[in-house]
Amino acid sequence: MAISKEKKNEIIKQYGRKEGDTGSPEVQIAVLTYDINSLNDHLKVNKKDHHSYVGLLKKIGHRRNLLKYLRNNDVQRYRELIKSLGLRR
Repeated sequence: MAISKEKKNEIIKQYGRKEGDTGSPEVQIAVLTYDINSLNDHLKVNKKDHHSYVGLLKKIGHRRNLLKYLRNNDVQRYRELIKSLGLRR
């Protein structure tokens, strides 16, 4: 299920570095985390939905690459982000 425009704007406002910031790694990771969590809830109910499972794996890989990029470039921002999102890293 797609993320609503209001929820996405709320995430951008919370994690953006400046007004209207949609391209920073923090915002992208936060949006992907929201999508991943909603797909996990969907897959708990619909166990045979393999198409959504493949999409989930792609989103997890994309988030992993963005986290690696952020960790290599700015460790402090990386630590703050994973703490605020509650990721286990």
